Parts: sequence; C-alpha cells; structure tokens
Amino acid sequence: MAVAMTTLSLFSLNPNFSCKSKRCLLSSLYPSPNRTLSTPQYRLLMPKSPGFVTVSGVLGAGLALTIVGPASASGLPFLGQLSEPSNALSLPTWAIHVSSVVEWITAMALVWQYGEKSGFESWKGLSWGMVPLLGGAFCACTWHFFYNAESLEVLVALQAALTVIGNATMCIAAFRIYKSIEERPKNL
Repeated sequence: MAVAMTTLSLFSLNPNFSCKSKRCLLSSLYPSPNRTLSTPQYRLLMPKSPGFVTVSGVLGAGLALTIVGPASASGLPFLGQLSEPSNALSLPTWAIHVSSVVEWITAMALVWQYGEKSGFESWKGLSWGMVPLLGGAFCACTWHFFYNAESLEVLVALQAALTVIGNATMCIAAFRIYKSIEERPKNL
C-alpha cells in the first residue's frame, strides 16, 4: 500500500498530491464515473516514448531473472552444456551490472534534457561530468565479461582512476550548478 501511495505521489501531475488514506488511494486509481481523469490530481503521467518501454522491458527482464532465473548461464536449457569458470558472474549479477549501466545512461540523457528545457545550461555540465563514471562501468563490465582475466587487470586500475575523475567532475559540475542558480535573478 505504501509503495502504491508513493508511486501515485511521484507520478501525479500535482506535486503537492498527498494520498494517505485507503479511500484516497482507491479513488485516484478507480475514480467514480462522475469524475473525469482530466483533473490534474487524478491523472497519472504515462510515458509515451518507445525508449521508456524498452528500458522498462530490459529492467523487467533483469528483475525476473534475478527473482526466479537460474544462477548462471549454464542453467539455461536452451544453451545446452555450457562450461564456465568458477569466477563467472551469475545471471542476476549480470542483470544488475547491465541495468545499472542502462540506468546511468538514462540519467545522463535526462539530466541533459533538463538542462535544455529548463534553460539551466549548467546542468549539461553534470551530464558531461557523468561520462568518466560511465567509462568506469564499461571497464568493470568488460573485465567481468572476460571472466576477470589477469591480462586485463589494467581495467581495474582504469576503473578506479575513472571513478576518482568522475567523482571530481561531478563535484565540479554540481558546484557550477549551485553558482549558476545563485547568480540568477531572485525575481524568477
């Protein structure tokens, strides 16, 4: 129940929408016939972009594999006999790795779009500041893809360096956002 209320609060068009009772929650999910869904308090935002559907599908598949799927690729019947080294990542772990990278790319795109649409160009800098951390994620996934090969241990050091650089660039970008907001006229 709490999850549903939080979801309704987050996706409502009215940012001050608070729904704390069961009756309020049910009336927003199933409005009475004399109410229309055009009232902003009762209309939920429904993403219409195909990218959202794709990301939702990937995340849903990852969640399904995490909850009920086999522990490794060798457990999938359609792959036949597959031998993996003992240090191979399980499918749920791969689902988490891949969905995290997809989530990070999505966040970068959303931050960029916010910067364009809001007029706060400094937000685009935050999106650029996220790039080194994405590079670090690619290093980790690549290293795991090759079963943590010793010959690729340079990727571990590169991931660490990109994480430090990414944290610094995001800190700088956040400071620039703070300064740009502070410099804007107060009458807006």
